[in-house]
Amino acid sequence: MQIHNLGLRPYQEIWDAMRAYTAARDATSEDQIWLVQHPPVYTQGQAGKPEHLLAPGDIPVIQIDRGGQITYHGPGQTVMYLLLDIRRAGIGIRALVSLIEESVIGFLQEQGIRAQSRADAPGVYVDGKKIASLGLRVRGGCTYHGVALNVDMNLEPFSRINPCGLVGMQMTQLRDLGVALDADAAGAALAARFQRIWLAKTAPSL
Repeated sequence: MQIHNLGLRPYQEIWDAMRAYTAARDATSEDQIWLVQHPPVYTQGQAGKPEHLLAPGDIPVIQIDRGGQITYHGPGQTVMYLLLDIRRAGIGIRALVSLIEESVIGFLQEQGIRAQSRADAPGVYVDGKKIASLGLRVRGGCTYHGVALNVDMNLEPFSRINPCGLVGMQMTQLRDLGVALDADAAGAALAARFQRIWLAKTAPSL
């Protein structure tokens, strides 16, 4: 599995690249993790309802092909995109969601933060506030999109939407929980943790 830190890149560019990589994959293509930060943007998932977009102002809104509702991406948030062949790995999408949540929760535990997932709303939460948002697309047995972890960012744009379609949901981030990591460091640690969990889960039995 390859891990690439792509830095600060426009959302449309990365979305196009994810789709292109997935379309070109074959049975021998390596799985990849892309770590990215984006300039301010709202992304509206396939099930997105317009009433959850309250007042976007000058922040662009992009209709995209992942599951879920609307969310916000901005500098200081690390986004871990997962380009995985789940058919080859023999893992279903629900199991993958659980692995992603497990990796975020474990990473946060290493930082001294107790976090939970919710059966009714994918993602990771700390004291009822959302710290990580999750959305995936599966095409030809392969995934793209992934999980966004709030690290050290401006959370105000979240107040202009109902994040992930959750009315009144408050957001939090590592900085506000006393963790002094930047988005690059947090992303690298999260990706390494997910890689360990994924390889342990998908390694062939001897």
